This record gives sequence, C-alpha cells and structure tokens, in this order.
Amino acid sequence: MLREAREAHAGPHASQHGARRAASRASRRTARGFTLIELLVAIAILAVIAVLSWRGLDQIIRGRQIVTSSMEDERVFAQLFDQMRIDARLAASDDETGEAAVSVSGGALQIVRSFAVAPGNAPRLQVVRYRIAAGRVIRYASPPLANVGELRRALRGSETDEWSAVPLMGGVGAINARLFVPKVGWTTQMKDVQSAITENDNNLKVPQLGNAPLPRSVTGLEVSIGAASLQRPVTRVFLVGE
Repeated sequence: MLREAREAHAGPHASQHGARRAASRASRRTARGFTLIELLVAIAILAVIAVLSWRGLDQIIRGRQIVTSSMEDERVFAQLFDQMRIDARLAASDDETGEAAVSVSGGALQIVRSFAVAPGNAPRLQVVRYRIAAGRVIRYASPPLANVGELRRALRGSETDEWSAVPLMGGVGAINARLFVPKVGWTTQMKDVQSAITENDNNLKVPQLGNAPLPRSVTGLEVSIGAASLQRPVTRVFLVGE
C-alpha cells in the first residue's frame, strides 16, 4: 500500500518528466540536418533549372539579334530600292538622250535621269550607274550635264573623279536587272531595246501620227539582288518615267 501511495504521489511528476523527454526527442528529430542524398537531389534540381534558364535566355538574346539584324537589312534594302525607284521615275526620254535612257551593260545598271536645277535655269541630265564593288552596291552619279557633248562623254566613258560614289548596301553577291520593252516583254538584251527605239522612230514618220513624242523603249525595270544573308534574291519592279 505504501508503494502504491508513493507511485500515486510520484505519478504526476513522472508523467511530466516523460513528456519532457518525448518533446526533447521530437525536437532533436526536427532540428537534424539534410542527408547527403537530399543535398545531391537539391543540387541536381538547381542545376537543371539553371541550364533551362540559360538556354531560355540564350534563345531570347539570339532572337533579339536576329530581329535586329533583319530590321537593319530591311532598312538597307528599303534605302537602296527607294533610290532606284526615284532614279527610274525621273528617267529621261529616249528623245532627250538620243538612245535608251535605261540600259544594262557590263554588269552595271545605267539610268539617264533629269536633274533638278534652280528655277529659271535650263534643265539638265545626269547619268547614274549602279555597280558592285567588293561586295557592295555603289551608286555612281555624274555631275549635271549641260549639253549633248557632255552627255555623250558621260555615257561612253567611265566614272571620273567628278562623279559622286555612294555605297548603299554591303554583302551583295549579285545584282541583276531586266528591262520591260513593249511588244517584247522582259529582256536583258539591249538589241531588243535598240530595235524598239528604231521602230518607234520609224513610226514617227507616218503622217497620221504627226509630231507625237517618241515613245519610251523601256517602260519597266526589274532589279534582283542576291546577298549572303538571303536565302533567295530580293526582287523589285519599277515603272520608268512614271
């Protein structure tokens, strides 16, 4: 009975002590560190996330570079073709030049165009040539030509120091041009153009046509440019004298 009394007397204290020991063991289990396997798994997951993030960032950077390069190429192409469009629109007539105002010869596109002068001055002409030099399209332009003699020398001669040279586009492998001749169609043969000029000149001798101006032998211009950055050449068509 005495023992039972002791146990009854010590019961609350023993239960409290046991609870403290259980809480201590739970605390030790809770506070223990990661195992090696858990650390390796975490590092592997972080490595995969880092690789995926780097690839995504690399793709974004590459995409941005491609877009920037494409926009720059588009700007350069637009500048080149816009200048060609202006030159073709301002092309002189065959009457004014005495021959085809637009011609293709020796790997160059040549256009004889009107040149803007101050009001009150006699109109002048200018010879413009597009050539490829070291993979770059160069626009050569003669000074304003005051008479037929200067025009003939400019047409027959090469570019001199008096000519301006403006580089328009780099990385060009080839520039090809075709001329649209009425009744013939697209051609690269200047003999077709000359035949059209001869026919137009002969038709002017028919009385019913009177003194009508000589029709243009070339009414359209097609330019195709191939560049290293292009899968296929870029082609544009321009009206001549319109």
